[in-house]
Amino acid sequence: MANETANRAAFDIQAGYCTAMDAPITARVCTTLAEALDRDSETGRRVLDWPGEPVADALALRLVGGLHALHRAGVDPALSAIFYGAEIDPARVSATLKAALVAHDAALQLWLDGPPQTNEAARSAGMMTGISHLAERYGPRFEALEIGSSAGLNLLIDRYRFDLGGVTVGPDSSPVTIRPEWRGAPPPSAPVAIASTRGVDIHPMDVADPVAAARLEAYVWVDAVERQARLATAIAIVRAGGVDLAEGDAADWVEAQLAEPQPEGVTRVLMHSVVWQYLPPASRERIRVAMDAAGARATVERPLGWVMMEPNRDLHRHEVRVRGWPGDRAMELVALTHAHGAWVEGLSPPYETRDYVMRRGAYEKD
Repeated sequence: MANETANRAAFDIQAGYCTAMDAPITARVCTTLAEALDRDSETGRRVLDWPGEPVADALALRLVGGLHALHRAGVDPALSAIFYGAEIDPARVSATLKAALVAHDAALQLWLDGPPQTNEAARSAGMMTGISHLAERYGPRFEALEIGSSAGLNLLIDRYRFDLGGVTVGPDSSPVTIRPEWRGAPPPSAPVAIASTRGVDIHPMDVADPVAAARLEAYVWVDAVERQARLATAIAIVRAGGVDLAEGDAADWVEAQLAEPQPEGVTRVLMHSVVWQYLPPASRERIRVAMDAAGARATVERPLGWVMMEPNRDLHRHEVRVRGWPGDRAMELVALTHAHGAWVEGLSPPYETRDYVMRRGAYEKD
């Protein structure tokens, strides 16, 4: 059970991640909130009395998202001065944030009701890296299943152009080229052709709705100008062509999808990024069991893959892990990656292997 001290500390922890990821404005907001939060508003009281685990629940990011949304809406000039980076005096920043919590209390409370959904498109670089390893084993054709799809931006993995250390994948004509700084060993240069993508989310976001799109944009840190531009373009692609995104429980959906007929010569791959930590333990176990069972049925003609880009809490890093069936190779760590896809570091064999039933509560860097 958390307490006020732990809940305040969560903002300092988030500030440390923001600083490490070159987001000084968002770091300043988090650091100030750690001290400035008080009980003069219902928002402040809810944050200080948060009953859950504040880091795992991304408590700081919920509130910062709400404040950023107010800035983007232009409703509080003093608050906007902070988000523009024009106001840096600690005392004035603190006073402004305190005032904003009171003045916009009702609006901010809505941002505490659910976890942030950043749905960063560049994370698909890590998933495409994993898919390239499966393509080397099983061939180029894939159908991709994604859990925790949020607004479905990573379901556009078939419509993005990737440059992964000089290995290119995807249509030349794509309006989005994802080109992370590449470190280490290059990925396999096997061709990849993704025939279809489908996804599920417990609370999917429809970016055709301007309110939902604005909410998604507010979760992207004000410092991250490139991410904001990429998000706007990805939203435009979804609005123009749509995505196959269902609302539902991840475990129910995975079990149902794995039971569907699979075309011959196509690898069915389950993929997800910064999702596993949010699933209940029972759901994670059901997915693991379903994948193991489907893997046992997999054949050379109808292979199965699993690609995850998830945080490792113990080592404070994001990892790309891959498993494929048929075959007796365990889940392999093939790359490390920046939380938002800014860089990818390819690893060389022999790859590290370990159990892939990760614990909830991994650190969150959104």
